[in-house]
Amino acid sequence: MPVERRNFLLGAAATLAAVPARPDAPVPEQDVPEQSAALGAAGKDFPKVCGNLGNHNHSPLKKITARNLDRLGGAWHLNLEGGSTAAPQQSTCVAENGILYVQTTQQNVFAVDGRTGALKWKTNLGTKQTNMRGVALGEGLVFSTSGANIVYALAKETGQVVWQRQLITEDEGGGDTGGCDPQNGQCGGLTGTLAGAVVYWDGLIYVGMQGSTGGARGRAYALKAATGEVAWTFWACPGEGQFGNDTWEGESWKTGGAVPWIHPAIDPDLGLVYWTFGGSYPRLDGSGRGGDNLFANSIVAIDAKTGKRKWHFQSVHHDIWDLDNVMAPVLVDVRIGRGVRKVVVYGSKAGMFYFLDRATGEPVHGVTERPVPQDLRQKTAATQPFPGGAPFITQAPEFGKATRPVPFYAWGGLYTPHWDRATIIFPGAGGGADWAHLSFNPHTGWIYVGYGLINSGFSNSRDGRVNTSRPLGEYFAGGIAAVDPRTNKPVWTLDREWSLAHGNGILTTAGRVMFQGGPDGVLHAMDDTDGKILWSFQCGAGVHTSPISYEIAGEQYIAVLAGGNGLPYPDIPRGDHLWAFKLGGKVAPAAAPVPPKKRNDIRTAAVAGTTVTLGRVWDAANQRPGPAENTVAQNAMSPQHLRVPKGTTVTFVNPADNAFAHAAVSFFEYEFDSGVLMPGQSFTHTFATPGEYFYNDAIFPQNTGKIVVY
Repeated sequence: MPVERRNFLLGAAATLAAVPARPDAPVPEQDVPEQSAALGAAGKDFPKVCGNLGNHNHSPLKKITARNLDRLGGAWHLNLEGGSTAAPQQSTCVAENGILYVQTTQQNVFAVDGRTGALKWKTNLGTKQTNMRGVALGEGLVFSTSGANIVYALAKETGQVVWQRQLITEDEGGGDTGGCDPQNGQCGGLTGTLAGAVVYWDGLIYVGMQGSTGGARGRAYALKAATGEVAWTFWACPGEGQFGNDTWEGESWKTGGAVPWIHPAIDPDLGLVYWTFGGSYPRLDGSGRGGDNLFANSIVAIDAKTGKRKWHFQSVHHDIWDLDNVMAPVLVDVRIGRGVRKVVVYGSKAGMFYFLDRATGEPVHGVTERPVPQDLRQKTAATQPFPGGAPFITQAPEFGKATRPVPFYAWGGLYTPHWDRATIIFPGAGGGADWAHLSFNPHTGWIYVGYGLINSGFSNSRDGRVNTSRPLGEYFAGGIAAVDPRTNKPVWTLDREWSLAHGNGILTTAGRVMFQGGPDGVLHAMDDTDGKILWSFQCGAGVHTSPISYEIAGEQYIAVLAGGNGLPYPDIPRGDHLWAFKLGGKVAPAAAPVPPKKRNDIRTAAVAGTTVTLGRVWDAANQRPGPAENTVAQNAMSPQHLRVPKGTTVTFVNPADNAFAHAAVSFFEYEFDSGVLMPGQSFTHTFATPGEYFYNDAIFPQNTGKIVVY
C-alpha cells in the first residue's frame, strides 16, 4: 500500500475514535465505593509523593473551594537555591506534622516550616546532579537518592545522615567482554542511575533507576529502611533460566534497558508492589532483539517482601517507538456492574489506559490483540494490545492541531514502523500522558491526566541518523482529560496551550477544585467537574512537579516546587521557587518569566548572510559550510539559522559536488518553494515581510533551517 494512502487510513481510523470535549452541562456523579483503608490517605499531612500508597494525588481537605478561590494567595515563598536558574527541578514535596521535605537537582534535601517557609535544615548529598523526584518518610527518617547513586537515610529532625548505601557503581558493567558481574547481575552497557521518588512501606523502601538510552539493564530495588541493606533486586531483563528470558533474541537481554524510572504503587492487602518498566534498548532499532522483550513496556506485580513476580502485563510488544508507558500506577476500587473491582490503572504515552485486576492482572475491560503495520527489518510484533473503552486522545497526527506533521516526513498513527526514513507518529515519545502524575477523585470517581500533543519523528539511529524525536519547526501543545474508570472512556478532554505530560501532576481536593502547573510557570485551580480554570498564579518558573495540600492549625495550604524542566520544551524557565498558598495569603506572584516557545525552535546562533548551502552542516569555527554532504542531520543547512533584513534576496544552493538532489521548502508559512535542485543548481527568494520562516529539505526532510527576517 502506498505510504500516503496508508497514512491517510491510519489518520482516519484515529479520527473515528474521537474523544468528547468539555460537557456543556455538569456530568452527574457516580456511586464511588470506599477505597481500601490500607492504601492510606492524605489529610492534614501529605506524607508521600502522590499522597498515599495508591498514588491517588487527592486531598480530603476542603476549606479551599471555588467560592473562596479569589482569596487564595501566596502564604510564603522560598528560593531553595538562592534564586539559581541553573538546573530544572522535578521533586514533589511531601508534608508531615507541618514540615515540608523536598529535594533539588543541586543535591540538597530541605526541611521547611510549612506555615512560615522558614528553613529547618538543609543536607547536601554531593555534587553529581541528576533528576530528583521526591523523598520518602518512615521510621523517623527521610529517604533520598543522589546523583552519585547513593541512597541516604537522614534524621527527620536534624537532617543528619543515619546511613547510606551505594547501589550502582561505575565498575558494575560487564565491560568489553559482555560478561555479567556475578555480584550484581549487571551485564554490560551503561550502569544507569537511581531515579524516581522513593517509597516507604512496612520496613522497606523502594528505589528505581534510569539509563535505558545507554543500555543499562533495568532493575528495581527494595532496601531495609533501618539499615539500607538490600532486601531484594528485581531484574527487568530476565537472565538465563528466568521467566521471560526467551523473549529476548540471543544475549540482547544483557543491555535491554527496561528501567523503572518512576515510583511504584503498593497494595498492603495483597502485599504487592506495582512497578512500571521502560522501553527496550536500542530504543529505535529492534533488529537485534527479536521477541516481545519482557519486562520492557510492562507493569509487573511483585511480592513486596520477596521481590518475586506475581503477574505482569505488557502494554507494547517489542517497542521501537520509546512508548514506554512508565508512570506512577494508581490503585482504585471501582464499581463495575454489580460488583467492586480492585484495579490498578496503567498506561500513559500511548494515550490509553489499561485497567487491570490488582490480584491477577486480568484486564477488567478486556484487551484485544490487533494486527499492526509490519517491518521485517525491525522484527515488529504482529499484534499490539488495545484495551476496551476508548483512548483519551486521538492516536494519529491531526492537521487541525499542533500534531500536524512537518511536511515531507513519512507519518502515521500509533505503531507505524520506521527504518531509515524518518517517520512521524503520534502519540510520540513525549506525547500522550508520559510521566505526569494522575489523580483519582473519589467525589467524581474519575481519573484526571495531563497530556501532550507532541509528534515524534523516528529513524533507526544508524549511520549517523538521530532520533529526531521532536522534528524542528513542529508545534507543541497539550491538555487535560478526565477518564471514567467504570468504562475506560474519557468523560471530557480539554486541549490547552501547553504540553502537560512531563511531571505536570494534578492534585484534586475535597473542596472540589484541582490544581496543576504548566511550563509557563502558571499554577491553575480548576473546577473538577469540567476543568474550567477558576484561579491562576505565576510561580516564576515552569511547574513540573505535583502540587500538594496540607493543614496547620486549621488552615489549609497548597504547596508546589516550581523549577522548570528540560522537556518537552528546551527553553522552559528554570528556578528554585518553593511556594505555599492559603486563603488570605498576601505574597504577590513572581514576575512572569519568558515562556517557552510553542514551536520546536532552532537554537543555533544566528548568522548574517544571503546564501544557504543545502545538505551541509555549518562550520561555526570557520563561518562557512562544511566540506561534506550530509543527508541525515537535522542541521544540514548552512547556516541553519540565517538572519536578514526585510527586502533581502536569499540564494539557496545545492553544491555541484553534492551527490543528491535537495530542496528548500518553507512549511506552515508557505513563503517559498525552491523545487527540486540538482547538484549545481540554485534558487532565490526575496523576503518582503518580517517574521520567522522554517523550511526543510523535501528530499531529506529532517534537514531543517530557519530564516529570521527583521
